[in-house]
Amino acid sequence: MKSKKKNKKKNKAKVKFKNKLMDQVLDVFNRNPKQSYNYKQVSSMLKVKNKHKRKMVMDVLAELERTEYLKEVKTGKYQVNLKSSLVEGRIEFTAKGTGYLVSEDVQQDVFIANRNLKHALPGDKVKVRLYAQHRNKTLEGEVLQILERGKSRFVGKVSVSSNFAFLVTASRSVPYDIFIPLKKLKGAKDGQKAVARITDWPQQVNNPFGEIVEVLGDSGDNETEMHAILAEYDLPYEFPDSVEQAAEKIPEEIPQEEYKKRRDFRDVPTFTIDPEDAKDFDDALSLRKLKNGKWEVGIHIADVTHYVQPDTILDKEAYDRGTSVYLVDRVVPMLPERLSNGVCSLRPNEEKLSFSAVFTLDDQAKVHDQWFGRTIIRSNRRFNYQEAQDIIDGKDDELSKEMLTLNDLARKLRKQRFDGGSIAFERVEVKFLLDELGSPTGVYFKEHGESNELIEEFMLLANRKVAEFIGSVPKDKTPKTFVYRIHDKPDSDKLETFADFVQKFGYTLNMKNNRAITSSINRLLEEVEGKKEQNVVETLAIRSMAKAEYSTKNIGHYGLAFDYYTHFTSPIRRYPDMMVHRLLASYLDGGKSANATKYENMCQASSDMEKLAEDAERASIKYKQVEFLKDRVGEDFDGIISGVMEWGLFVELTDTKCEGLVHIRDLDDDFYIYDERNYCITGQTKGRRYQLGDPVHVKLVRADLEKKQIDFVMLNKR
Repeated sequence: MKSKKKNKKKNKAKVKFKNKLMDQVLDVFNRNPKQSYNYKQVSSMLKVKNKHKRKMVMDVLAELERTEYLKEVKTGKYQVNLKSSLVEGRIEFTAKGTGYLVSEDVQQDVFIANRNLKHALPGDKVKVRLYAQHRNKTLEGEVLQILERGKSRFVGKVSVSSNFAFLVTASRSVPYDIFIPLKKLKGAKDGQKAVARITDWPQQVNNPFGEIVEVLGDSGDNETEMHAILAEYDLPYEFPDSVEQAAEKIPEEIPQEEYKKRRDFRDVPTFTIDPEDAKDFDDALSLRKLKNGKWEVGIHIADVTHYVQPDTILDKEAYDRGTSVYLVDRVVPMLPERLSNGVCSLRPNEEKLSFSAVFTLDDQAKVHDQWFGRTIIRSNRRFNYQEAQDIIDGKDDELSKEMLTLNDLARKLRKQRFDGGSIAFERVEVKFLLDELGSPTGVYFKEHGESNELIEEFMLLANRKVAEFIGSVPKDKTPKTFVYRIHDKPDSDKLETFADFVQKFGYTLNMKNNRAITSSINRLLEEVEGKKEQNVVETLAIRSMAKAEYSTKNIGHYGLAFDYYTHFTSPIRRYPDMMVHRLLASYLDGGKSANATKYENMCQASSDMEKLAEDAERASIKYKQVEFLKDRVGEDFDGIISGVMEWGLFVELTDTKCEGLVHIRDLDDDFYIYDERNYCITGQTKGRRYQLGDPVHVKLVRADLEKKQIDFVMLNKR
């Protein structure tokens, strides 16, 4: 008996040594990928002198050659197989918590098993050793080194016991709770939401060590939860005192010298149209008839860059934020309120500095002339969208003539745009009615009327013409560095899959060329309007498209069918618009082309911040959906299948657009097979199919506020 235990212990030690030896051998070759070595040379480099251990080196080399990590270049001499190399990239996690590497060095994502993550977290920059890829197998690898942490602060609920505490993270992308010594709780109490920082994470320990850096408040409190969402995405919810103080020092009075330098529009009828609850008015329209019978339309944008100078504390804060963040119950502004709602905001009956795009249009909305430059305006009125819509619908007003003329021109611009191939994406926007505590009491759908389209068309006109002015140059000249809003052509495979799917509903897409595709997508969007499959078809159409982003490398905007497009019209809430204002002003003054590398990096940073803001907005909507339904557990609802994944079906409720998951494990009447291409799952035995767009009847069984998760069970397919 003792002999067996002894042998078992001996074998275990041997395996452990061999595994350690394999790592050491791999390190030798990875450090010297162009060199070849035999077992004697490797043994010498590892200072292995024992005869039996040298034999083990030979075995390791043979094993690595069999698994294609190494190749035998001469008899007994091995070299790194080029298919097994070191790459750098960012770690991302799937919804299941599985890691993968995204790297420019390889053409596909690299699967990283949990055991090979070596404590890497989503967003971390890492060095990964690739495993040799066998034919038709997923490319795999293991983390060798964490080069840079993508995230250092984590949000969760504090769990305190008598001897220690944990920060329990609800995020799927952080599948580890953080151990917090009691002396590092910073006053956080059991059950409260807080932000922790990882301080240490020894390799042999499962959970990281950390400390609380900020206590957010009691779980379930609206203010706490909204701050927790912002903290989860590393977005600030207040300005540093130094930034607020800098904003307070900016005077509202316009210096006299500015009047002399600017084109004066104070006597031209001018107004703003914004949402009812808006406070930051960054665009205004003016209209007057010229002596030649044509129309002069002024698109006046808040001159933020006059007040926010480069490299100041205000500018650095705006750049770091990148954009204003729109949560369900609030706006987290890019600029302090003194600027965003005060000094810069184009409020009625106040003289304001603006940067304008002024166009001469005929009655058919054809542009005959254009001018860009700094101006001074005085808005006569502040309209909300409904007030503007009332005038369009026939209500008399002292500015009726201007409103109706601009609306007529906007209609014609819109027709020109769609005739040119622009795609009419107009998703239903869901809004919550909130009580004084921020709790949702109801849901309503925001209408998109002609007054919205009026503003939209003139903003698009300004953005397009500014981009054309800088980017459209003779072929023998190089355009100056500029910031474009680009949108690539759709992925052909995604588009074909989308076309196959809508065919099941009786719709067809013409895939002959880009113009045919956009025309047939527009026709499809018109045909599905008001039908049960509308939201699903619109969602899939958007998913088949590329994501719009900022870049100095212009490729045009596919969705709008514009060869040149930028963001010029919202500098109060978007940093790229500030970049555009500065570049345009410089070039109007005869300045040289700006540094392209610098601006491309700034574009990438702005695109990244835009995505974070969108993710935070979605998280706040999801939280309110869960909060709205939490008292309705056990109730039945009609819905439509809005997403199909291998782990379950997403169902969007018909009356509220709230979305939840039917787990595939809860479909216990059969074993279901996932069909990714056809957006469906099918029962292996009974053949029952659940497909994207199908109407269903479900019961709400769980509304988890911590995980922002709604779970349904299927009652029957309607």
